[in-house]
Amino acid sequence: QVQLVESGGGLVQAGGSLRLSCAASGRTFSNAVMVWFRQAPGKEREFVARCSWAGTMTYYADSVKGRFTVSRDNAKNTLYLQMNSLKPEDTAVYYCAARGMYSPNPDDYTYWGQGTQVTVSS
Repeated sequence: QVQLVESGGGLVQAGGSLRLSCAASGRTFSNAVMVWFRQAPGKEREFVARCSWAGTMTYYADSVKGRFTVSRDNAKNTLYLQMNSLKPEDTAVYYCAARGMYSPNPDDYTYWGQGTQVTVSS
């Protein structure tokens, strides 16, 4: 079992920044692919960013590329998402998820955090 707890969400004006954290406990965190997804009201959950187990390889959705940075600290069992230049369309509940191998399909993930709300006002 892996337990994931997100934090760091909030209300911010367009152009502002937030840093999300996802603290993991339970099974070995360092061997898992960690992924950020988000879900806006009325929309399907979508991929945002992911980070390899060593944190050396990162991938982003086109919509956030250049503005968001994903990283992880395996010593702290924590995944991060630094979000800069936020836009109103970034408003969503942000979730972290863990899996042995990456899949773009949220339905393939067993371990999820409870989510943290990010609201960007215009």
